[in-house]
Amino acid sequence: MAGTVGGRPSIFPTLLYGDAKAAIRQLTEAFGFIEASVYEGEDGTVLHAELVQGNGAVMLGSRGRGGRFDEAMKGSTHTGVYVVVDDVDTHHQRAVDHGAEILMPPTDQDYGSRDYMARDLEGNIWSFGTYAPEIQA
Repeated sequence: MAGTVGGRPSIFPTLLYGDAKAAIRQLTEAFGFIEASVYEGEDGTVLHAELVQGNGAVMLGSRGRGGRFDEAMKGSTHTGVYVVVDDVDTHHQRAVDHGAEILMPPTDQDYGSRDYMARDLEGNIWSFGTYAPEIQA
């Protein structure tokens, strides 16, 4: 089964951005993602990018470049993604230091998690916290 061997995630949230290069910059600098790959068209638009965080990843690209996925996403607004991090407070401080819009500071939740919430440059909501449920197959 995908996601169980070799550290390959089986789910990749996929987002489109009006300015994918700025999104990649913010996600790597403020939120600590690592660029795994970035493919650009001749005009410099991001055709496809993969950014890694822990044992998960997101895929993203430029909005308005054509193709079935771009067409299917036309008119969509924002997405929310939850990312597990080990040290919420340090991660939060990094986001603040890079000017991320914080919607909720690090907060201890009733269910045992500590997390915070931020909005990226194009309105997507990113939650970072310690909640990491075991997945039972």
